[in-house]
Amino acid sequence: MALAANSVIISHNTAFTSFDFPSSKFISNLHSHFQRIPRITITTTPSSSTAKATLSDVQLQDHKNNTFNTTSTTSWSEFATNVSGEWDGFGAEFTNEGSPIELPESVVPEAYREWEVKVFDWQTQCPTLAQPEEPLLIYKSIKLLPTVGCEADAATRYSIDERSIGGQDDKVSAFAYQASGSYVAMWPSEGNSSLELEYCLVNPQDRESRVRIIQIVNVDDRKMVLQKVRVFREQWYGPFRNGEQLGGCAIRDSGFAATDAMEASDVVGVWQGPRAVAKFDAFHTDLLQELRDDGVMKSVRDECDLILLPKQLWCSLKQSTDGETCSEVGWLFDNGQEITSSCIFSAAKLKGVSIARETRAAEGV
Repeated sequence: MALAANSVIISHNTAFTSFDFPSSKFISNLHSHFQRIPRITITTTPSSSTAKATLSDVQLQDHKNNTFNTTSTTSWSEFATNVSGEWDGFGAEFTNEGSPIELPESVVPEAYREWEVKVFDWQTQCPTLAQPEEPLLIYKSIKLLPTVGCEADAATRYSIDERSIGGQDDKVSAFAYQASGSYVAMWPSEGNSSLELEYCLVNPQDRESRVRIIQIVNVDDRKMVLQKVRVFREQWYGPFRNGEQLGGCAIRDSGFAATDAMEASDVVGVWQGPRAVAKFDAFHTDLLQELRDDGVMKSVRDECDLILLPKQLWCSLKQSTDGETCSEVGWLFDNGQEITSSCIFSAAKLKGVSIARETRAAEGV
């Protein structure tokens, strides 16, 4: 699998080492944790009325044409356990140069406008539910209107974006997953003039913390151009409740879009670590695949075209000399340790997906 010039992969032909995750969550043991979250009242704006039936009303059904690849039932079941639940946090959009984009003035509280305070972050919810017995998943990305102070007794939904993998409402073009709860999804637009590459990366040191980095890419005559980037930083707050509860003041994070971007020196250089891959063909016969062990790999990254984001996040979209395109994202979750993911395209057709846990290699290695 070829990669862009800034990310050269060299196989060491050594055995893959599994991610060091804690033991699986057991819902019964987490009920008391969930009860500590304050209940709030949630209202909706007209903009959210276009959402489909609530997740609790949806009966996940088999895909009309079962094009899913045969996958490990045990692996998918573990993924379903780890990805399901209430994920709350903050989200923001960035330009293709990494600059934060302000929220529309119409949603910003008057007090902020009077104080000339710029607002970049949405408070968000992402209730997610996956079926453990078969590859079916559904989630909602919910944006809440900004408030002044910590108004944990009420929240108003601004928009709801519901996505399905499997079932009758399946729109995904490709989906690759790991038992950890990490996944990569490719979503087409109407007319196929653009697509969204959604990377969901779980912190290997804290499985209740994750980021979702979404690249919005324009596709014009097989040429791929990055338009903007969406970033969500999310924490797991309990079992799936269809977004009926929100962490409120208990949320363990805050807005991040206006904070400093990471330094390029923290990304460039030589990295190595275990990688898992999934391959896709041009006929899209296998829409859903497990990311499988591919050994320990070495990556060499330079500064060219890197988009540096806050909270130790980065991404890129690059053309290689052989005509392929590489989309890549990364999260430096600890000093000298990062989790990365990439998609490889040829003539704007997806060829492969990978997720790797990497550590910075010593000089001269």
